[in-house]
Amino acid sequence: MDPYAGAVPGVPVRDAAEIGRLIRRVRKQQGLTLETLAGLCGLSIRFLSELENGRETCSLGRVLWVLDTLGIELVARPPEALAS
Repeated sequence: MDPYAGAVPGVPVRDAAEIGRLIRRVRKQQGLTLETLAGLCGLSIRFLSELENGRETCSLGRVLWVLDTLGIELVARPPEALAS
């Protein structure tokens, strides 16, 4: 059985710039400023700005925190050969 059957279509993330664009889009859709999101996450505006601009050295833990705050679920799918 496919655990992803019926799942909401996702956005493929292949680099830091793509995840940054996703975060910016969702933040703006939710009507949040960088300042507001920073307060909700407990992170700096500078960090969030760098994240949204695709900085590749951002801490994974902090990125996951931002995703969780925005309600974005990160899903990693193994290659089909490994999925079964």
